[in-house]
Amino acid sequence: MACKKLGSLSNAMWQRSSSCTVSLCAGLNIPAFACGSFASAGSTMNGQNCCKDKHNCGPTKNLPVNHNPVAAAVTSHRHQIVGKNRGEESLAKSGRAFSSTAPQINNKTYLWARYNEMKRLVHDLIPPGVCNLLNPSTIYANNEVNLEEVDIYGFDYDYTLALYSSALDEMIYNKAREFLVQHYKYPEGIGKYDYIPNFATRGLHYDIQKGLLMKIDAFHYIQLGTVYRGLKPVPDDEVMKLYGGSNHVPLHQVSGFYGKGPKMKQFMDVFSIPEMTLLAAANDYFISNDIEYDPVHLYKDVSDAIGMVHIKGYMYKWIMQDLEKYILRGDETYAVLHRLASHGKKLFLITNSPFSFVDKGMKYMVGKEWRDFFDVVIVQADKPHFFNDCVKPFRRLDSNGDLQWDRIKSLNKGQIYKQGNLVDFLKLTGWRGSKVFYFGDHLYSDLAVSDRHASVLFTFVAQTQLTYLRLGFQMHRDPESKKVLQEWLKEREELRAVTKNLFNPHFGSIFRTCHNPTYFSRRLCRFSDLYMASISCLLNYDLSYTFYPRRTPLQHEAPLWMDQLCTGCMKTPFLEEMAHIR
Repeated sequence: MACKKLGSLSNAMWQRSSSCTVSLCAGLNIPAFACGSFASAGSTMNGQNCCKDKHNCGPTKNLPVNHNPVAAAVTSHRHQIVGKNRGEESLAKSGRAFSSTAPQINNKTYLWARYNEMKRLVHDLIPPGVCNLLNPSTIYANNEVNLEEVDIYGFDYDYTLALYSSALDEMIYNKAREFLVQHYKYPEGIGKYDYIPNFATRGLHYDIQKGLLMKIDAFHYIQLGTVYRGLKPVPDDEVMKLYGGSNHVPLHQVSGFYGKGPKMKQFMDVFSIPEMTLLAAANDYFISNDIEYDPVHLYKDVSDAIGMVHIKGYMYKWIMQDLEKYILRGDETYAVLHRLASHGKKLFLITNSPFSFVDKGMKYMVGKEWRDFFDVVIVQADKPHFFNDCVKPFRRLDSNGDLQWDRIKSLNKGQIYKQGNLVDFLKLTGWRGSKVFYFGDHLYSDLAVSDRHASVLFTFVAQTQLTYLRLGFQMHRDPESKKVLQEWLKEREELRAVTKNLFNPHFGSIFRTCHNPTYFSRRLCRFSDLYMASISCLLNYDLSYTFYPRRTPLQHEAPLWMDQLCTGCMKTPFLEEMAHIR
């Protein structure tokens, strides 16, 4: 779920308006290596001025008593080169020569000594029970937000106030598959493809012309290993050929505001998971049976079939007939609304769903008097057009749900309104700026499963440390060192596969690719000030709480990165050799 200040959405959904949106979807104390963290003697053992510039590079108190003295001597040579001629100093810094006081060992022994110490660090970072420190009810901040300034809270309905069970996805898939076969006359063989619950995940892109489902990062690069044609992965070399020798997708193909360019469609909402699965199943049928077809026609027909499930009211009927089966955690919705209202906050609801459906669900979750909580209720708003189309005016519904013809001059409590647009909403309510928050349907399953957090964190940190090791020691080019570096690379790839499977075996986490945030993650940061697993996370915070985003170092802020702290102070290749240029 995401929350955004309306006033900060000049280029987002609340375009040039004024308010905050929230997306529903504790830093670890990382001990830093000292510059001479392996040294067994000298001033570095006291954490005092180990670098040539007399700065303290970090404590060494984390060293085990029985640390490797050979590795220690190798590392400490960097601080014993004063007084040597420039040639000797250059050799020492390259890692190929050692001071006269240190025993000479080969590079292979040196590299594995550093590797073992990094392994120890990873285990120290991820102690037993660390998953207890990672709370899935945490609210995460992209911007600084002071809840004390927020007077007005707005909500979507589906997947925000009302959370649905996974059984709904299968029902949508089955009915759309039925439409595809009976209405659009697709082969009956497609009807034999059952729903696969964990195949797709939110945020994926679909190449409409090629019929490929994939994950793309924030810089428009396809993550190799996550490209599927039907239900089968596409080999990396074939992906490269399909995209002209590169895994980069041009900006204009994916740059639409809502994630759709002329050739790519991004599936952002929760309802899209059955659609992606049906696309994959239909593609797989044609490919497996060697039947020629047009992927563009298939994409449109599947999209229309999914739309018919909603337009014809099937989804609404299923839920209303068995509220207990499909609606989850309704008591939490009541608790959130009651708390906000009891603190004098104004509430509003904007949803695409019809009033009869919303009314029945809210009565089930909140009670018959649920409308008393809300100052404004808007149904069938036709989002996203509500946010950027100023043509449709608001219309009032009577107690029977029939449209009224009177002109709307104000939005009043106790009334139900239909359609409308953001410009009129702001004008009629006078609500704008940082005092308004709007919660949308961005539920992030990655945040809601606490029992796998420790495994994910461990493998992620281990991958990162292996990357830093390769970065710091890639200039070792003798045969034995190259063999060690290749072993590290192989281990990193294995850890990446483990991490991917912990989230989704086909596409991995919706937030990250191997190196970068995903395109989905980028849009989350761009359009939301806060994100969380569900609105119930608000119950864990005081309504005067201030959220602060965590500062993360940029690439050029090198001393703050672990490769500098773990492989030696400022050991960027050639950096010290270039110092005389200053």
